[in-house]
Amino acid sequence: MRIVYSRSSTATQSLLRQRHILTEAGLLVRFEDPATTSKIPALERPAFAKVAAAAHPGDVLTVPELFRLCRDLVDIQAVRDWCQARGVALRVLSGPLSNFHDLAADDATTALLINVITAVGQFQRDLQNELTAEGIAAAEAAGRYRGRPPALDGARREEARAAYQGQGASIAALARAHGVSRAAVRTALADLLPDQPDPTS
Repeated sequence: MRIVYSRSSTATQSLLRQRHILTEAGLLVRFEDPATTSKIPALERPAFAKVAAAAHPGDVLTVPELFRLCRDLVDIQAVRDWCQARGVALRVLSGPLSNFHDLAADDATTALLINVITAVGQFQRDLQNELTAEGIAAAEAAGRYRGRPPALDGARREEARAAYQGQGASIAALARAHGVSRAAVRTALADLLPDQPDPTS
């Protein structure tokens, strides 16, 4: 049986491209983790708990892109170990590892290629982060950088604040209603929240 998994990092990030990749392969998404940061290890995400409950020996865990499942070598190895312990194959549909029939295979060649490709991907992300930080620092020094505008501002911010104060709406409910992250809601409600010294944390 094919067990299909996908994930997006934020509430504004679409799952459509991943669904398109899966549709082209004749697959339907069964388990999704929308608005789930990659900082949460794959095995600890809500939808992955459902994957674990559905998986049986001989099944194939299929993902549209490897980095939607795992973001670093530690996480990838944890998922490989999880698959090997349960007799589940791991398949990626796009990217440089898409030609592998089973990325969880316990052989030296597969392990080596996964390590190399993941390390290169991590290097690219780290380099991009460094360039972004340098650009922000240069803009700040020139007085041009004002930071990212708040996701909730103006009338939407006031609406969220009113719903929180007057109706007791939860942060999660407000995030869903406005299509933003919980952190964005906390930022809009910063002065209304008890014991919240850092609303963006």
